[in-house]
Amino acid sequence: QVQLVESGGGLVQAGDSLRLSCAASGLTFSRCGMGWFRQAPGKEREFVAAIAWSGGFTRFADSVKGRFTISRDNAKNTVFLQMNSLKPDDTAVYYCAAADESPYHDRAYDRKNEYAYWGQGTQVTVSS
Repeated sequence: QVQLVESGGGLVQAGDSLRLSCAASGLTFSRCGMGWFRQAPGKEREFVAAIAWSGGFTRFADSVKGRFTISRDNAKNTVFLQMNSLKPDDTAVYYCAAADESPYHDRAYDRKNEYAYWGQGTQVTVSS
C-alpha cells in the first residue's frame, strides 16, 4: 500500500521560510517522479513543483520560481519543498504526489493526471 505523508506546514509571516517534507512508502521511490501541488479555499488544486526520479530535472510554477526549490533523498524515500520569501498568496493545503514507477522516463511532471498517488496534505498559512 502506497503512503505519502507530508509534514512541515504551519503558520508563518510574509517573508518567512518553510520546508515541507513528504515521506513515501510502498513504492520504488527512486523510480518515481514526485511533485507538490497546492489548493487554496475555493480554488482548484494547482501545480507547484516537480522533480524527476533521478533528481536531474525539476519544474516549477511561474508563481513560485526563484522562491521555492524541490529536492529529494532517494536513500530516505523523501521529497522536500523549500519555500522562501513566502507570500499570503502561498496560503493553501500542500499535497505531495507520486507518479507511477517509470524507470525509462525520467521526467518532472506538472499535470495532476500524471500522478497516481497523493498524500493527505499539510496546511501552510502565510499572514501579512
